[in-house]
Parts: sequence; structure tokens; C-alpha cells
Amino acid sequence: MESELKTFDSKENEPLQAVHESSSKDDRPLLKSDSNANSPKVSGVEELEELEKKYAAYVRKDVYGTMGRGELPLVEKLLLGFAAVTLVPIRVVVSISILLIYYLICRICTISIAPTRDEEQEDYAHMGGWRRSVVVQCGRFLSRALLFTLGFYWISEANRNTDTAEILTSENEGKEQSEEPERPGAIISNHVSYLDILYHMSSSFPSFVAKRSVAKLPLVGLISKCLGCVYVQRESKASDFKGVSGVVTERVKEAHQNESAPQMMLFPGTTTNGDYLLPFKTGAFLSKVPILPVILRYPYRRFSPAWDSISGVRHVILLLCQFVNYIEVTRLPVYYPSQEEKDDPKLYAHNVRKLMASEGGLTMSDIGLAEKRIYHAALNGLVYQG
Repeated sequence: MESELKTFDSKENEPLQAVHESSSKDDRPLLKSDSNANSPKVSGVEELEELEKKYAAYVRKDVYGTMGRGELPLVEKLLLGFAAVTLVPIRVVVSISILLIYYLICRICTISIAPTRDEEQEDYAHMGGWRRSVVVQCGRFLSRALLFTLGFYWISEANRNTDTAEILTSENEGKEQSEEPERPGAIISNHVSYLDILYHMSSSFPSFVAKRSVAKLPLVGLISKCLGCVYVQRESKASDFKGVSGVVTERVKEAHQNESAPQMMLFPGTTTNGDYLLPFKTGAFLSKVPILPVILRYPYRRFSPAWDSISGVRHVILLLCQFVNYIEVTRLPVYYPSQEEKDDPKLYAHNVRKLMASEGGLTMSDIGLAEKRIYHAALNGLVYQG
């Protein structure tokens, strides 16, 4: 998806294009720690407003301002200082302890068994018996415990009834649905934060699509393999994407047919500020099986848990400093594709996205990761210029 900032003058277009092209590196951080020749510069209120209009899905709206670096009132500074010396140390120790405990559980449950290997995929998705039961049940409990540690003491969950969904999707009437409920092969959710993963782990413990580098991370790597993650190089050759899409499709079909197989969890390409819904990849929809749409929201008063235009480290620190955080979850009825949608995965994906946007009050936006990196680079130029 190509995009460029038209508000920059001709001298700035060249470095901006360099940033866009350099985004093909998989492990490149979204936010640079310092400015360089490849970081586009913006200046003035008008330029910033134009950026925010164009990249509205990534604009931060909480009291901490753009990139979490806004000027804070004295009361907010005092609250942050108090939390930093009292709440943060406790949360860090407890969170690390939970992670270590679950890593040890996964390590014990994978002793003497080999992971499933398929080309560059390696996982324990097909682990069975007591091992699978322990990994899943402990994973769900400890994920919820970790959310509790981070201040998510209550999670509001609602199941939208079928009648409401039928009214809102009247244009899709006539879909073929089985008389008996079918197990959805995948869970489709909007993507607001890395916290989304913790919630879904605590709720249904599905498999995720993750960057290939995640498999090599200490502690988290083994946990991701026990989750049955499908690993992908974020910017890779078309042939590689076809291979990953094939793995996802097979996993979705298997989960639909086999109650013991983990469901696939699929997000749009990147996180937003929570008010927008980006396009879905067609991987889950190629399987032609029912899916379960889930909508996540993070209401806030001071700090937004959305991971939009803020660096990962700053986001974690500010999240730990919040005394209470909130999640609201809406589960829609299982979506059964019509024959037309089965024949056209793009139409299937579009209709599910349209339904989720309508039910969740979300705005559909077609920008993606490339535009997010451009916006971040532009904001970095603004911050360091100022």
C-alpha cells in the first residue's frame, strides 16, 4: 500500500520516500530513538493537523498527548511519581514472576516431545493429552492474572444476540447456515494493543500469527510455540506469504472440524488508537468456514492503553503507572459465510469487517503498517526539531 505525505515541500519528499522504502526490514523499530537523514521533518501547527487528518487511525488522544510526550499538569506528574515508586516495582516483580512460572510450565510440558516442524514453522499446536490441558488451563489463568496485575481488575464482556446482528446485516440475508451450531475456525478481532493478546489468551487461548523473530525470544519464544503461533516475515516475498496463508487456512479448517485443535486468532495488520478498523488479510477467509468476530475497546480517563504513536518502552512504563485500566469486550454471533462469500474471500473479509465496524462504532480505514511508520517518522522529526 503506497502513501506519501503531500504536505511536505519538495526538499522533504526525498527523505520521506527513503523512510517508506526502508520499512521493508522486518525487525526495524517503529520509532527511532534519534533523528537522522531519513526522518522527515514537519513543522508548524498546520502540518501537524494535516498529518493527523491523514493518519487519524494512529493519532493519540489521551492526556499524555502525541507520542506520550505532551506537557502534563502538575497533578498528573505527582500521580506518575507516586506510582513509579510504589506501584510499578510491585507490578514488575509480579509480572516477571508470572512469566517465569508459565515458561517453566511450558518447559515441563514439552520435555521429551518434539515440536511439529513444517518448513520454517515450529510449534506445539498439536500437543495432546494432559500436556495440552495443563498448558491451556494454566495459560488462561496466568494471562488473566497478568492482566489483573496490570490494573485490569474487571473486564466487561457482552455477547451480542443473534437478532441484533441479523438486523444490522440485513443486506446479507439468505446466508446458508447449519441448523446445528458449528465451531468457528477462527476468532477475528480489531487490534488496539499488545494487551489484546493477553485478553484472548485468558479467554480462549487461540493460536496467533506472529513475527518470525518472536520464536527466538527468551521465555516468550517457547510460550509462543505452545500457543501454536504461525510465524511470518512481516515484509517478505509473495511466495512466502502464500505459504503462510496456506498454513493459516489449514489451521482454521482443522479448528473448525476438531474441537481439540486451537482456534486461529487473526488481527488486522497493525494496531490503531482503538477508534478505527483496518483491513483483514484473507487467510482466515480462504477456509470458507464460520468465524467469531470479537470487538475490543479500552475506555480510559488519563492514559490510553492503545499502542498507536507511542514507543513500546514508554507505553509499558505509563501503563504500569495507571492505578486502574479497563477493557470492554463485545462478542458477535458466529458469522456463517454465504456461498457468494465462500467463493470470494475478499468479499467475506469485507463483510465481516463492515459488520464489526457497525457493531463496535468503529471507522473503517484502509491505511496500514507502511503509513504508520511514515507517520511515526514524521512525528519524530517534529519532536526533535522542536
